[in-house]
Amino acid sequence: MSTSTLSRRAFALGAIASAGAVAACGNGVGSRGSGMIDARVDATLQEMYRQFPNTRQLASKANGMLVMPLVTEAGLGFGGAYGRGALRVNDISVDYYSMTKATGGLQIGAQQYAHVLFFMTEASLNSFRSSPGWAAGANVEYVISDRGDSVNADTTTALSPVLAAVFGRAGLRIGATLEGSKYTRIIP
Repeated sequence: MSTSTLSRRAFALGAIASAGAVAACGNGVGSRGSGMIDARVDATLQEMYRQFPNTRQLASKANGMLVMPLVTEAGLGFGGAYGRGALRVNDISVDYYSMTKATGGLQIGAQQYAHVLFFMTEASLNSFRSSPGWAAGANVEYVISDRGDSVNADTTTALSPVLAAVFGRAGLRIGATLEGSKYTRIIP
């Protein structure tokens, strides 16, 4: 009799553990995640165009834009950042992405910000979309300075395949850079 009780317990514990594992594997089909991301992307673009009117011209020339409405970055010695957003091509969300970043070194504090990547060439957009995990590096040219001023698109920025606008910073951490950020396609 004790063997059947033990096997029922093992079965019950296994079922509980399996339910947790299966629940964690959900792909979000039918969820409201994409609608929420799209609403945040729309609000972020409206705010960027309001604060920095020159970005409208960049958006009209871009082959696509990756909009990250809210990125949260924190660190105490080691740090990291995370955010979710949408890739827009012709003002339509075609894919959803998460952004992760890990940092180390002398740092303390937390901040939140929004950013938009403008893919100015078809090749840069295709490279981004076809990579399993695209990493932003030194090849990203910033069009909004650390002071938050809008920078005019000069010959340097006009030749860059990927332009970035980082804005809406709030928090107690100095600076926001996208170097070392990794973008991965998700199903929200």
